[in-house]
Amino acid sequence: MIENARILAIVPARSGSKGLPGKNIRMLHGKPLLAWPIAAARAARHIDKVVISTDSEEYATIARAHGAEVPCLRPSELAADTAPSSAAVIHMLDALAAQGEHFDYFVLLEPTSPLTEGSDVDAALEYLVQHRAAGDALVSISELNSSHPAFAVNRAADGRVTPFSAVDFTRLPRRQDIDPVYALDGSLYISAVESYRHTLSFCHDRTLSHVMPHYKSHEVDDLIDFICIEAILNHYELVKAAH
Repeated sequence: MIENARILAIVPARSGSKGLPGKNIRMLHGKPLLAWPIAAARAARHIDKVVISTDSEEYATIARAHGAEVPCLRPSELAADTAPSSAAVIHMLDALAAQGEHFDYFVLLEPTSPLTEGSDVDAALEYLVQHRAAGDALVSISELNSSHPAFAVNRAADGRVTPFSAVDFTRLPRRQDIDPVYALDGSLYISAVESYRHTLSFCHDRTLSHVMPHYKSHEVDDLIDFICIEAILNHYELVKAAH
């Protein structure tokens, strides 16, 4: 709770991953992937309830073992590849409301961003609540460094490259002279519940941001991502100290 506002954490974890089957329960540094956002939510001081939205009883059992509640299972039609994530969110909010539980804000923490910590969740919630006059939602972002669009190129059919935004390669800016650019990194999403029911989105003209350090912005999409994140976790204190 923060300023008398009740906060819900939702961890979405459907069972039908196509790119990496069983991704959400694949072991990462000693625990299943879906356990990482549950741990982050449970470590956050402002979170009042942690639930998982899943279509799988197996996933539900694993989630309960790691401290999340499972008020209901997600219907199969809301777990299909084509189903919008907003439908799963509204399904969970409605299920909790039917049980007499209402929340002012909710945080969405995806298993694919396992490096998010409770302190990140708290800091983002505090920022949104403190700047409530300016925004109804908040998303995490990460600064683009090596992938800054100033250094992007076009590739012609014959393989030749030309600068994407500069006149020619002699006009490319120095890295220290470019303005920072950010990308949505998926680490966390927050919204006021009533605003989300109206917009069905975290991104609109009243969306604020929380900057995540680059090392926390890694997402799990394939096996290579697992290997990279495992390496970060194996040296986590060293990585944190460097940032």
